[in-house]
Amino acid sequence: MDTQKSGRRDRNKQEKLARIIAAASELFAAHGVDDVTTQQIADRADVGAGTLFLYVNSKAELLLMVQNARYAASLERGRVESTAATNVVDAVMALLVPIVECNRVQVSNGRTYLREMAFGDPTEPHRSEARAIAAGAETSVAEAIAAWGQPDVAELRAHIVNAVMFMAMAAAPDDASVDDIAEVLRQQVTAVLTPWHGVDAPMRPRRRS
Repeated sequence: MDTQKSGRRDRNKQEKLARIIAAASELFAAHGVDDVTTQQIADRADVGAGTLFLYVNSKAELLLMVQNARYAASLERGRVESTAATNVVDAVMALLVPIVECNRVQVSNGRTYLREMAFGDPTEPHRSEARAIAAGAETSVAEAIAAWGQPDVAELRAHIVNAVMFMAMAAAPDDASVDDIAEVLRQQVTAVLTPWHGVDAPMRPRRRS
């Protein structure tokens, strides 16, 4: 009987958390994280404001929970699309553009997500997950660069590219489109990668071991 009660309590907790996350996702998408209150989220999720804070510590934590899954899916899409590239810049851009698209779905949400990831408590689990996704993006860029012929500088150049991408997303004007940001990124990525081979000439990627 105790086991049954415990299982029921766990299911109820998971159901409430799912409602809270769904409510936050809908409200953030419609209005932006800065214009949504925790009371509105609680009302949409049909829980008390006090109950909401039993599950999350802040609105920022909710944003991280909502966005992490989306960024992870964008990175995975980029990894797939990168395999069809015919030069190193296209391979890297295939990885970056889905992340930019995800970031610009709602501009204020995208900026807040980057700020929380960069400056929030690194020990908080959802911030740690966000940083792991960013690290995964950098690793994928390094692998793409290494596959196209320069494994000895791949990690360094990937670190530069990742920094350039995050700065481009954070600094872009509110009315900048994904294409606008992608064009700036392409110019910068080309500048970073050009010194060690001609990026316009199709090349065969190195075989990965």
